Parts: sequence; C-alpha cells; structure tokens
Amino acid sequence: MADIKIKLYDLSGHSAGETVLDSAVFGVKVKPEVVQQVVVAQQKNSREVIAHTKGRAEVRGGGRKPWKQKGTGRARHGSIRSPLWVGGGVTFGPTSDRNFAVKINKKIKQQALTMVLSDKVANDRLVALLDYNFPEAKTKLLKKSLDLLPGKNKSTLIVTASAKDSIVLAAKNLPKVMTINYGSLNVVDLLNYDYLVISQDLLKKVSEHYS
Repeated sequence: MADIKIKLYDLSGHSAGETVLDSAVFGVKVKPEVVQQVVVAQQKNSREVIAHTKGRAEVRGGGRKPWKQKGTGRARHGSIRSPLWVGGGVTFGPTSDRNFAVKINKKIKQQALTMVLSDKVANDRLVALLDYNFPEAKTKLLKKSLDLLPGKNKSTLIVTASAKDSIVLAAKNLPKVMTINYGSLNVVDLLNYDYLVISQDLLKKVSEHYS
C-alpha cells in the first residue's frame, strides 16, 4: 500500500512539515458491521449491574414459624420471608449476579480499532503534533494551542504516553477534551470524540502496538 502522509503541526498551529503513517493501522478499509460489533461488545462489557432485589434468603426476619402448623384456622406458613408475604423475598427479580459481558475476538477488536483510526485520517480528524513540549502544565496554554489547530471548539481526544504527562494535567479542566494512554485506545472513545490529537513519536508507538 502507498504511504499515507498527513500534515504535521507545532503547538502554535503552524505547519511543521509532514509525517508518514503506517497504512496497516491508518489506511484500513472501514467495515461498519465490524465496528458496530465491537462497539456493542464494549458497551455490554462496561455495563454495571445496578438493580437488585432480595430473595427470601436475604431479607431479614423469619427465623421461626409465624404460627403453629395446625389448629389456628389459618393457612400454613413456614416463614415471613416467603414471597407471599409483604416484605418477604422477591421471586425472579433482577439480581446483581447478572452478567452482561460478551466475548469479542481480539483480532476483530484490533481490526475495528484500526478502521476507526483510518476513518479519522480519511476525514482529516487526526491532528499530528510535532511534540507536547509545553513550558508548563497549564490549561490556558493547552486551550490556546487547541484553538489554533484544526477542530477548534470540537470534542478532542489527546493520546498520551503516561498519566504523569503535563498535558494530562492541563487537559483536566477542559470540558470537551479527554486524554487517553496510547495503549488504551478503544473504539468507543475514538467514536465519541470528533478529533484525535497525537504527537509524532506516539504515532510510531501506536503503529507498533496495534499493527
């Protein structure tokens, strides 16, 4: 496949030449059905089980038989924990031991990721920076740079190498900006943000990690 070249920017929004992308990661044909499959799986795997009803073994009370078996004229009952009683256990209610997780083939997952990355490149939504060398970890400095780059005022995902990077601290107070480690890139986050910002050295690491 032919080399893919995209524009390289500095922190002032000026052109800093071009950089070559790995076509095996950034030049893949997009198959929507594959991307959808991975998105659905990722959403199911991140779903939290909230609703929970107590069964008869979990409700309080009912340690003894409410009345004797015979002679009272009333129906037989062994425990007030019975679902027949108000305040008793619930039969067939939702419980926290439900599992919504689904398995997704690692190869399919990786293919979908490269497809979404390729789509960002094809639609000029991937912004490559020369470096992240900000003089200080200041939100104001990052906001100023992002305003000078393509995707001003759009939601932006910034790829980082470490949680200790200064750009991570600078991005915390920007409502439409999120940072993510290059090894944690995933389809859902890439789709949720309009633009992807990444430094030149991290482009190489992404290529090595996902190719």
